[in-house]
Amino acid sequence: MRHFFSTRVRVIMIVSLLIAALLGVVSGLTGKNIPSMIVQSVLSPLRSGAAAVMDQAEQVYDYIFRYEKLEAENAALRQQLTQIQEDALEADALRRENERLKALAGLLAENEDYKVVDAYIIARSAASEWVSTLTINRGSNAGITEGMCAITENGEVVGIIIEVGPNYSVIRTVLDSALGISATLSESGYDGIVSGGYSSGHKDLMRMDYLASAAVIRNNDLVVTSGSTVYPRNLILGHVVDAGFEDSGAAKYAYVRPAANIAELEQVFIIAAYEAN
Repeated sequence: MRHFFSTRVRVIMIVSLLIAALLGVVSGLTGKNIPSMIVQSVLSPLRSGAAAVMDQAEQVYDYIFRYEKLEAENAALRQQLTQIQEDALEADALRRENERLKALAGLLAENEDYKVVDAYIIARSAASEWVSTLTINRGSNAGITEGMCAITENGEVVGIIIEVGPNYSVIRTVLDSALGISATLSESGYDGIVSGGYSSGHKDLMRMDYLASAAVIRNNDLVVTSGSTVYPRNLILGHVVDAGFEDSGAAKYAYVRPAANIAELEQVFIIAAYEAN
């Protein structure tokens, strides 16, 4: 019997008894059973890891939700901004139209015989050394015919109708070299013919030819229509910016800046009828 237990077995038994005693003491002090403590020890790190993963998942979800919410808010704000800009442009267009109509009312009050048709410009001719035309959104359906005069609300000559369709018309402007208009220097009363200045290399100006050599011409002199079956008398053509003698010396000419800003016109008025003087 003395050798029944080997030294190794005895050591294991002693260690086991000591561990059991130690666990009993710990259990008595903490009030928890040993299996529960073991389970808690094993699960605690797992629970901490799971909690960390859940926290991270919640943060990612919150970020995605906030991003989508912000994206939706930004889209709504962009749409509102676009609408505000469109409303502002429309309001500005209405303001400009209102100002034009007020000026036109004054012109018509001074010229009660004028019958006008309003129209908006929908196209312009391509850049050319000789041609300058505008296309408007009114035609024969509105009573417009070829040969009618187009003006601004202030009585400034824009040009003459050269082509008419049911719902459009083409205006040859005062800058077109093919258009000739009988004109008068308002201050001195000298007469001449005004046409586009392309042929002289002044595409933004008109040229007044056939002025008498004795004509008194000053810069900024007002040039108006002489009156005809096409153009009523005293419509505004523009102002003199330069003058000189023809090569022959027998006549003078003058360069005239159009009163109507052809490049920026939005709306024109067609004189459909008037009483020629």
